Amino acid sequence: MQKSDGMNYAPKGNFNRVCQPGEFIFAAVALDHGHIYGMCNGLLEAGGQLKWVYDPDPAKVNKFVSTYPEVRVANSPEEILRDEEVMLVAAAAIPSDRGPLGLQVMDSGKDYFTDKAPFTTLVQLEEARAKVIETGRKYAVYYSERLHVESSVYAEQLIKQGAIGRVLQVIGLGPHRINAKSRPDWFFEKEKFGGILCDIGSHQIEQFLQFTGAKDAKVVHSKIANYNYPQYPNFEDFGDATLIGDNGATGYFRVDWMTPDGLSTWGDGRMTILGSEGYIELRKYVDIARDQTSDHVYLVNQDGEQHFAVNGKVGFPYFGQLILDCLNRTEEAMTQEHAFKAAELCLIAQRDAISITASEKQ
Repeated sequence: MQKSDGMNYAPKGNFNRVCQPGEFIFAAVALDHGHIYGMCNGLLEAGGQLKWVYDPDPAKVNKFVSTYPEVRVANSPEEILRDEEVMLVAAAAIPSDRGPLGLQVMDSGKDYFTDKAPFTTLVQLEEARAKVIETGRKYAVYYSERLHVESSVYAEQLIKQGAIGRVLQVIGLGPHRINAKSRPDWFFEKEKFGGILCDIGSHQIEQFLQFTGAKDAKVVHSKIANYNYPQYPNFEDFGDATLIGDNGATGYFRVDWMTPDGLSTWGDGRMTILGSEGYIELRKYVDIARDQTSDHVYLVNQDGEQHFAVNGKVGFPYFGQLILDCLNRTEEAMTQEHAFKAAELCLIAQRDAISITASEKQ
């Protein structure tokens, strides 16, 4: 698994099949972001069968086929959408294309599983909300920093067990390594990636909602900046935001493209979850200068101080739950409104953000 480059970070877990062979068939299209590999890994490990792949770029398709040699190459996305065996289409398109692609997939009678951020405009969000109601199909979102990170999965389990009481605040830090030379042109075009709070900020807002149990929230303050990349004037390498949930919980997060080359992984992602009876700290991808393994969970409560190293021990239940939701038309993996609310709040945070000007950065 690639640990130096977040764009190609594709976790693998143990196989825990929730369905019979051939019972859940899916396809992959739009291979613009490497997250498609993590999405497919999770579905395959949960028992899904990958039948088709399509992308207009032969190099992307060839790489995908070398990873999943059982897959068939489609001549067009329509060939996949016409296949009645396919139940779900997974896609990691350019962010500005994710919403329109989802409408097309749902119109074909299939569920849609997209990389985050699922939209770049509020108009796209409202179109998807309407299409879900119209078609009855699912618009699932790969919020990987919770769904595909074992320390995050374990933290959710501890919270549900009451280990820290009521969650009062979540502080999330989401630094990323930019690897600018390997990024496609669209990565630096704001109208295509949506802005830093829309893009990687979506992870943080989704986790805030999930860990606090909030159904809605207000974005109190947000700001953005481009500190290091004047050659890309529409790019943003820093963003942060403060939120208040409808249940009184508060949240703060910072996201950036500042990870130095000396770090052993693509980003030192951390989260502190404060409860009424204790707190949890997650060191998701590395415990710097101590342990290069991922998924360290620190718990402090009335019982004392505890450290849990959970890499390879917890698994990723979301993917099996998603397959069963598609088969049974349930909402156990993630409710549709939760997926859309996280997207809505990151779009609002991006829209209302204060832009730090050049003079302020001096």
